[in-house]
Formats: sequence, C-alpha cells, structure tokens
Amino acid sequence: MGEVVKLKTDGLTSLVAGLNDPLRDKMATAFYSGQCLTDLELLNAYRFTWLGRKIVDIPAQDAVRKGRDWQADQKQIGIIEAEEKRLGFWQKLYEVQIKARLWGGAALFIGTGDPDLTEPLDIERIKKGGIKYLTVLNRRDITAGPIEQDVTAEWFGKPSWYEVTGATTFLRIHPSRLCIFVGNAHPDPLLAGVNTGWGDSALDSVITAMKQADSTAANIASLVFEANVDVFKTPDFMSSLADPDYEARIIRRFSLAATMKGINRALVMDASEEYERKTISFSTLPEVMQTFLQMVSGAADIPVTRLLGQSPAGMSATGESDMKNYHDRISSMQNMEITPAIHRLDECLMRSALGARPEEVFYSWAPLEQMSEKQLAEIGKMNAETAKTLVDSGIFMGQELRTVVTTQLVESSFYPGLDQVVADTGDDFDPDLGGEEDDNTDPNSQQTD
Repeated sequence: MGEVVKLKTDGLTSLVAGLNDPLRDKMATAFYSGQCLTDLELLNAYRFTWLGRKIVDIPAQDAVRKGRDWQADQKQIGIIEAEEKRLGFWQKLYEVQIKARLWGGAALFIGTGDPDLTEPLDIERIKKGGIKYLTVLNRRDITAGPIEQDVTAEWFGKPSWYEVTGATTFLRIHPSRLCIFVGNAHPDPLLAGVNTGWGDSALDSVITAMKQADSTAANIASLVFEANVDVFKTPDFMSSLADPDYEARIIRRFSLAATMKGINRALVMDASEEYERKTISFSTLPEVMQTFLQMVSGAADIPVTRLLGQSPAGMSATGESDMKNYHDRISSMQNMEITPAIHRLDECLMRSALGARPEEVFYSWAPLEQMSEKQLAEIGKMNAETAKTLVDSGIFMGQELRTVVTTQLVESSFYPGLDQVVADTGDDFDPDLGGEEDDNTDPNSQQTD
C-alpha cells in the first residue's frame, strides 16, 4: 500500500510572517461585534457631542430644506402649499426625520378623525379639510406589533399593527395610518431584537469613529498645556533628597521661582544651577486630527466641508465633486426613502387641499445644487437656439416645437406652471409673435405706414 500523505492547510498561516498566528498577528483575534447604544447613550451622544448632533441633523435638514416643486395650476399650488402650512407639514417632516435617525425609527400619524383606527385608512374618503392634524411619534412613543409573515399580505415583512400607550388606554393603529421612517434599515426585521419593526440609529455605525476623533482632540488639547516645559538642573539634587528639610526647601525654592517668573518675567537662580526650556512641536498634529475627522466624515457619508463647515483644503480644491456626490445621496434618500414613506400622506394631502385628486398634479423634489443666474441664462439661451435651429431647418413645425419646449421648461423647473399658461392661451396664440407665418401672407409684401 502506498503511504498516505496528510496535507495540512494553513488558512493563510505563514511560519515566517506569523500571519493568523494569535501569538504574533494582532489581527488574528480581531472580529466584529454588535454595539447597539442604549437610549440614554444615544441621547447623550446627540445632546452633548457636536459631531453626534451634526451627523443626525444635517442629512435630515438637507433632505427637506429646499422643499418640492409642484406641477399644477398656480391656484392649485397655492392651495396645496397653504394646506401644508396649516398642518405644519415641513416642520413635522423635519422632526420625524431627526427622530428616526436618532432613535432608529419614528412615525408620522395621519389624523383624520376616524373613530376606529384599527381599520385601514381609506384614501378615497378623504374630502377637503379631511386631514385634521399630523403627529410625530418616535420609536419610544409607539410599539410595533408582530412582523407580518403572510407573503400575500400588503404589509409582509412589516409590523401588522402599531400601538401607542395613552394616559389610561392602549391605542392600536393600522399601519396605513402611519408614515414609517427608519434610521438605518435593518437587513432582517426578524433579527432586529428590541428594535423589531424599526431600524438602527444613525449613530450606531459611526460611534467608534466619533469616539476616536473626540479622544484624539482631547489628547491634543491636553498637550497644549505641555507645549513648554521648564527644566532646572540642580547640583547634587538626588543625593540631597534624602534630607526631608531639603525636600521642603527645594519645593519652596522652585515655587517662588515660578511665581517670580510669572509676575516679573524674571528668573533668579544660583550660579551653579542650569535652566532650559523644552518645546513640543505640534506640526503634525493637525494632519492627525484631520485624518480622524475624515474617518468620521466617511462613516457618516457627509463631506468634510459640510460636516465641519470649512472651505476645501488644497490647491485648486473646490469641493464640488464631494458636494455633488453628497447631493446625489440626499436625492436618493428623498426618492427611495421619504417619497415611499409619505405616499399615502401625499394622496390624502392633495384631497384635503383640493377636495379631489387631479391626475395631472404631481411634484418633484427641488434640486439641492442650485445653479447661478448666469448658468441658468446660458442653459436657457442654448435651449432657445436649439429650438430655433430645428424650426429653421424645416424638420419640425413651430407649433410642434412650442409643445415640446414648453414640456422641457416645465419638467426642468425653468418656468414652473408654463404648461398651464400655454393651455389657457390655446388658440389665442399669435403666430406673428413667434408662431408659423400665415400661408396666405405674401412674404414679399411689406407693410407701409
């Protein structure tokens, strides 16, 4: 029989380098563990650390500060915005975003005055003024029910009901009556633990980077007091310390020397003594601190220029690319998180404001990156020149381009509401002011006074 050769896989273990050897490789025993902050720790991190407050507030603020651009008749837009103001829509949307990011979850309750809140909200029954109020509830105010396990149910993977503890009773609410927001979505709702039905706080994933930055800043601050150290060299100092009286005299002697130096900027010393000052260099500490702040910035997904409120560093640095990426992230947050969460509320809001739901009414989130007036003018000029070129080429008729350009100007928010004005003009459009020439008009004829 042949000899059996036993092969031993090392699992990336190297005898020479000591990789994966717990006695030599410091990373061999490293692993990731869950670190969910308690409610008290979350509260303290938000209230008493500037990084914690900014990480929670900045994305929530940027997501709602520019509002929405409604595409509707100007009168309808005014009515909808008045309804938003009556309900405090934007203030409460901002508040629920902050609480969701801080606590891991929050809800916006749509108050319609219905007596039975356990029944689904019937959007079609909402009439003018149907929304009575909006109430913000954070995760600590409302309890999520069991996760719906029926794959055919509308609320599969979500809590089947929510419950609010009142002064004397428990109030059970159907999910359709709530706009649910979460901080960082949990990958598996069934493994969320105490946060079942909600998400994780935005601070959970950045707390380590925050602590490292705060600790580094504290250590640098303590070094400031050690920037200059006075060194005195005294003959026979160590041997003389055996005498208790000498110890008391030396302490008194240098205390008086420090006092005299501080008041009179003079130093009196024996001829046999030596004095020198040791100075600590802080030249590399700003780079060290900046590195830790960049780690916090990356963990929070907020550019350093926005997080710290400072101008971009480096030659020819503008920070435009960083802010563009950040604005794209906020736009994704608006379209993929906020819009689905408030879809039912928006449907109710339009009915409560207008008394009906016009199909032609819709909105888009206002762009965060605002162009200058010069840039807007240049874009408008290029669009106008393009349209004129197409008309002059004879490929399209003027009326056709009028419709297309109107749609382009409205959808780009260049001239909001222009489509309604064009529709109102209708057949009253004067071709002599920009339309097609009358076929019966002699182009060679000229009008004389």
